[in-house]
Amino acid sequence: QVQLAESGGGSVKAGDSLTLSCKLSKGIFSKFAMGWFRQTPGKEREFVAAINWSGGSTNIADSVKGRFTISRDNTENIMYLQMNNLKPEDTAIYSCAAVVMFGTSSRAESYDYWGQGTQVTVSS
Repeated sequence: QVQLAESGGGSVKAGDSLTLSCKLSKGIFSKFAMGWFRQTPGKEREFVAAINWSGGSTNIADSVKGRFTISRDNTENIMYLQMNNLKPEDTAIYSCAAVVMFGTSSRAESYDYWGQGTQVTVSS
């Protein structure tokens, strides 16, 4: 069974940077398209970024475009989310997800596997 584990969350101040990691185990990482989503209490899960199997195609949500970058290292089975110039509205639990597909998807229902999530808190 594929397992995903996020790391790198924390509490930072507005304007700071964080890099989240998502490691996939028990699967062939390069077969999977990957995504990052975030959720706050009382709100629906929100798409953040997605990357295709090779890393050659990415999709970034408008709300974070220009500040967040998604990447992956298929030799290490890890996906990253580099978050710069963080804002208080970026505060959420960030989860990574995986699905075997070509291309990318911004729809949470497209993904088959999910991590537990990591908390990111941005104070003003």
